[in-house]
Amino acid sequence: MKNSLGRELPDAEMKELKYQPYQSTEIGNPVISWVAPKVRVSTGDDKVIFSVDEVIKDVLQDGMTISFHHHFREGDFVFNLVMDRIIKLGYKDLTLAPSSLTNVMNDKVIEAIKAGTVTNITTSGMRGELGEQVSHGLLKNPVIFRSHGNRARSIENGNIKIDVAFLGVPNADRLGNANGMEVESAFGSMGYALIDAKYANKVVLLTDTIVDYPNTPASIEQTQVDYVVKVDRVGDPDRIGSGATRFTKDPKELKIARMVNDVITHSPYFKQDFSFQTGTGGVALAVTKFLGESMKKAGITAAFTCGGTTSPIVDLLEAGLIKKVMDVQDFDKGAASSMKSNPDQAEIDTDFNVNVLTGSNGEIRGAVGGHQDAGTAKMTIISAPLTRGRIATVVHSVNSVSTPGASIDVLVTEVGIAINPARQDLIDAFSKVPSLPIVSIEELQKRAEATVGKPAPVEYTDRVVGLVEYRDGSLIDAIKQVKD
Repeated sequence: MKNSLGRELPDAEMKELKYQPYQSTEIGNPVISWVAPKVRVSTGDDKVIFSVDEVIKDVLQDGMTISFHHHFREGDFVFNLVMDRIIKLGYKDLTLAPSSLTNVMNDKVIEAIKAGTVTNITTSGMRGELGEQVSHGLLKNPVIFRSHGNRARSIENGNIKIDVAFLGVPNADRLGNANGMEVESAFGSMGYALIDAKYANKVVLLTDTIVDYPNTPASIEQTQVDYVVKVDRVGDPDRIGSGATRFTKDPKELKIARMVNDVITHSPYFKQDFSFQTGTGGVALAVTKFLGESMKKAGITAAFTCGGTTSPIVDLLEAGLIKKVMDVQDFDKGAASSMKSNPDQAEIDTDFNVNVLTGSNGEIRGAVGGHQDAGTAKMTIISAPLTRGRIATVVHSVNSVSTPGASIDVLVTEVGIAINPARQDLIDAFSKVPSLPIVSIEELQKRAEATVGKPAPVEYTDRVVGLVEYRDGSLIDAIKQVKD
């Protein structure tokens, strides 16, 4: 079977998991049936337990689905602590359903898979040794990759049924009221954990700081919590942004950032009370800085930003250039602390399809994250150098599709911009801007190939190791096992 992008989909998995093939980015206004969340009625005045093992034995059985959040990123201590005890207690055939998997979790996940503790995974992404081993057939069943928005939808409608959510929090009171904004291990917004707390059958909070009752404001409330487990330390806040946020000094990246800023400021959307979302890489941080300068010069302010928040976004908020920050995750310490005081490598093809999941060798090494969810903006911009080292960024056909080309409006590279032919309005607008040389995406692909050559195609087996959902739950692509 093939979907509307021409991607081959596995018949067995399509039938077993009742998938529909991806057809269109037009989701419309569907009516979605929600699974009713549970409410915990507290009959005592203390839910605090001092034994992780005791709680696991009380709530967990073989074959269950367990979840975690990734707000601590590379500073997370909770995931490895809990998974280590689950492995040692001998549990089997679990489904792991975290909001995402970071490098600090990889070794423990590999250990859990080899022990038979974990046989299914659904996540936003995976990297490093874990991604490599899964790409070569480590896991019994295919990983299901979902964007952050699609994960929330899938939990709400019951496609993901979380039996136990293990949620690390910087603080909690004795009944489970918790937030991410206070004390030493604060990470800021708890956005990805909120859906787990609301819909999981059992919710276990793990914290190193028990505060006086009532703990307000509460992001997670006592009516959602079954246990509060006191542990020695939940995480290292200094590593929240490790490997994610860096302000670039590279001339090529700064050139791309200035061109992205020019695309935004010369578009019909750059006006009073516009909204925007930028990423966390070096180019994205520079774009945020340049955009702030352009807003100040034009005398306009943004109504809001959304998505992951960084210090440059906070700087614009404090300067009065942004009215509201709709915060789901904080990527550095500056953004995390601001919440208290203020109420990845991409590959794109000639059809504008984007791959943020697999590398040029076919191995899983990234995350869908919020990429698909941002694709429905009025103008979606991809920024990337034409080549990275000896690897082309613009290719004839991507290894796997994370975000469909119909969602992408503009590609910005250091040698020029390519505009989706469907956006004649943007072609007309940018053709009048001298700083924005317009080239076809086919020409960019040829230039990239002329620079680095044409690589040999990746060889795969027939076995499927990953399934990539679109944000509506349809199947946009399948990832096959890389041949050894």
